[in-house]
This record gives sequence, C-alpha cells and structure tokens, in this order.
Amino acid sequence: MRILVLGGDGYLGWPTALYLSRRGHQVGVVDNGVRRQYDVEMGVDSLVPIASFDQRVDRWKDVSGLTLDRFEGDLTDPAFVSETLASFEPDAVVHFAEQRSAPYSMIDREHAVYTQVNNVVGTLNLLYAIAEQNRDIHLVKLGTMGEYGTPNIDIEEGYIEITHRGRTDVLPYPKQPGSFYHLSKVHDSHNIMFACRIWGLRATDLNQGIVYGHDTEETVLHPELATRFDYDGVFGTVLNRFCVQAVTGHPLTVYGSGGQTRGMLNILDTLACVELALEHPADPGEFRVFNQFTESFSVAEMAEMVRAEFNGDATIDHLPMPRVEKEEHYYRAAHTKLLDLGLNPHLLTRSVIQSILAVAEAHKDRVDPGAILPTVEWRSTASTLVTADGADGNGPSFTVADVPSGISSGGS
Repeated sequence: MRILVLGGDGYLGWPTALYLSRRGHQVGVVDNGVRRQYDVEMGVDSLVPIASFDQRVDRWKDVSGLTLDRFEGDLTDPAFVSETLASFEPDAVVHFAEQRSAPYSMIDREHAVYTQVNNVVGTLNLLYAIAEQNRDIHLVKLGTMGEYGTPNIDIEEGYIEITHRGRTDVLPYPKQPGSFYHLSKVHDSHNIMFACRIWGLRATDLNQGIVYGHDTEETVLHPELATRFDYDGVFGTVLNRFCVQAVTGHPLTVYGSGGQTRGMLNILDTLACVELALEHPADPGEFRVFNQFTESFSVAEMAEMVRAEFNGDATIDHLPMPRVEKEEHYYRAAHTKLLDLGLNPHLLTRSVIQSILAVAEAHKDRVDPGAILPTVEWRSTASTLVTADGADGNGPSFTVADVPSGISSGGS
C-alpha cells in the first residue's frame, strides 16, 4: 500500500513509519517539528538523543535502502493537506498528528484553546481532503482510552447497546474525558463518525492505552533511528517517569493513593495494531472503534513493579493529586477486536521493565530531576511552569503562540 503517516517525527509516528516501510509499503511521513518545539517551551528534552527529521529519513535510506517520502507542513492549513494527499495519493492515512499531552492542555486557557484548535481543525481538514479527493482512502486515527473516562460500568469498544423505555438502539459509548486534550479526541471521534456517515468514508479509531517501551526492530539498527523517551511531568508517561526516578535516586512519585487504573500497551503492539487495521480496512461508510491495549494496571502497581526490578534502593512517595479524577475506581474495558484480527500481545514482563530501566540508566546524565514533578494543576485556570533553567513561565522567551499548529505525535 501507499501509506501516509501524519506525525511521522513523533514517539509513535517515527517507528510506525519505519515498521511499515520495512514491510514493503511505500510510506510518506508528514511533520512540522512542533513536538520538538514543545521541548523548547517546556525547557526539557528527550532522554534519548534523537536525530533531526532530515537525518532520520536519510539514515533510514542508508540502513535499509528504502525511501520515505517526506512532507513538511501543517494540518490546520487546508491547502497543505489537500496538496499532500494529491501528491502522494495514499491508499491509507495513519493519523498520529496531534498535541497529545493532557497536562499540556490544562496549563491555561491559551494551551487548552491551542490543543483543541490544533487537533480538531487539523482532523477536519484531513476529512474534507479525503472526501474531496478519494473517499476510498482508509483513515486509521489514533484515539485514546481516555475518551471513556472511568465509568462504573464495563467499557465497550466504541458502541453500547441501550434499551430505554422499551426501545433498543446501538449508540456511541458515553464519553467522560478527563482533560481538554481528551475532549479534543472525543470531538475528533464524533467528526470522523459523522464524515463516514455523510460521505461514505472508511475509518478506524484506535482508542489506545498508555504506551511503554522504546526499542523496535527498526529503531535499534542505528542510533540516529532512535525514537523519543519522555519522562517529564508534562509529556512523560508513568513507567518512564518511575524508571528515571529510580536510576537517579529519587522517590517514585505516585499521585494520590495510586489506585487510578489504565490500559497499557507495548510499543511493539502499537505497530502491530496499526498494521492489522491497515490489512483489514473498514468498509465504506463504516466508523469502527478498536480499544488498543493489552493489560490494565493501577499506578501503584506499576510503581511497585519498577521498585521490584530496580537493582538498588527505591522508595515510593505519594503526592497530592494534580488532576481531578477518582483515586480508586472500577475499570474493566473490552479489547477483543484486535485480538480477533490476530494480535499476539507483548506483555509487561520483568524483562520489559528492566529494558526501560536500562535505557534510563544509560542516559541518566541527561535527566533534569526538576522536570519530573507535576507542575500543572487541573483546578487552576493558569499553572506556573518552571523550566529547566529555573525561570517561571512557558520557557525561555517562548510561548505557545510561537508553536505552529497541526502536526506532532499522538498518544495518551
């Protein structure tokens, strides 16, 4: 297939592009470098050094002999979106291209508005371009399990059968998102479902859990092919944060009691799930939803797992909850559709945790301990960030207004 990967410079977009390229597809990668500019704004960097986008693309050709078609531009620019689709003529589009941090979206009004405009408008432009040019293009869109929230009933895969006053219907599963970022994903899902219904588009919404892991078969072929490793309080994920804290001798910070439960997914399974969705496309007019995770753990359980595997002393501290969410809740979510298509999960084993600890240990001289603790308070309408240089604000002479809209790496 001809596959266009949006957000191809990000944590998941980059290894996905390499994975699909190596499996014989012609891959185009789209990005505008905004994820790297978030680092400038936050005053922190990927723990693992990453090459420039140009260096990555060139190195992949050197290592594999395969070419990635590179496009630089912004999804909120409708002309760019239309021109890119017309130039590449994809059979499928894999859409990772959104601001993907819940804390970032909750910093203040400016960041909330930026997140929703960036994510929702970019996806709308993409839907219109597909409808105008080729309605047979299969859109594989990264959603998030965070769209559902934590209801006190089982979470289904996208839809739920409801009987009300003697009548029954299958309806979209009720959404209770926990941040302005997660709300943007809900708006995306509604817009894509509507576009499928009125224009006959075909789309798969991958409601992904929290992804962990760093290495893939392709990224280990050369240091310049490495993907990101985020550990900070705004973009870092929970396992990365715990592993970095352990190797640097800092307590593992659990928010509240740690009873918050989340679906988790190995990065290798992200690649496999995208491939399965592409190989088994949605039908014309179909908006289908796959819950993309393999296991569920509480935050406290993950902290204990890291402490057990760390070769040294590690303590656990409980911090006040920066978010507005239940510390203990029911969580049981269906995730069978990808398994039915043939997914063979990579589970969170001891060796996987040890591998993340090893990455953190190898690069611990790059850790900024001050960047790990939470600085964004959900109950506040404006949070004060402390950057790596110790200055208050959004970073050294950098504000969200300087960040181009549109293209980054999705996630949860």
